[in-house]
Amino acid sequence: MKKPRVVIVMGVSGSGKSTIGELLAERNGGVFHDADDFHPPANIAKMASGHPLDDEDRAPWLARLREEVVDATPAGKFTVLACSALKKTYREILGTRTGDVALVYLHGTAETLTERLSNRIGHFMKPGMLESQLATLEEPAADEGLNVSIEGTVDEILSSIESALGLHFPSQPTNSPT
Repeated sequence: MKKPRVVIVMGVSGSGKSTIGELLAERNGGVFHDADDFHPPANIAKMASGHPLDDEDRAPWLARLREEVVDATPAGKFTVLACSALKKTYREILGTRTGDVALVYLHGTAETLTERLSNRIGHFMKPGMLESQLATLEEPAADEGLNVSIEGTVDEILSSIESALGLHFPSQPTNSPT
């Protein structure tokens, strides 16, 4: 399998997108971007006040992600984008059907996700908004991307993704005597 230029790690809040995405980029010599960092202040304020975003709120955000992250990653480089990408149309805007953009869907039980969100401190996404994200979520079809359970360890999840996508993290230099 050809190494993808961009990997979009998607899922609802609490699924581990940022943790897995950052480590996947680091282990494979890539650059990591968290889609949350691209939200305009109005979107962050809306979510922080406990109100979910709608398609109108998301449209300019998704367009910005496509332009500044996906399209800006040159051939031969590797980027990982952590993004909720809840609907198929959002994923299509991000270019998941273009051939060199791979999708990884991190999924878990509502109980696991709720527990993770309850343990977060200082994040604008409130645990009570998980229900709206789950209601909005259109799970990717098998031919759309890789579905990975969040029930394993971080290393198990990363190894599963790397194996399925043909990624191989660079070997670490050894400190053996010469």
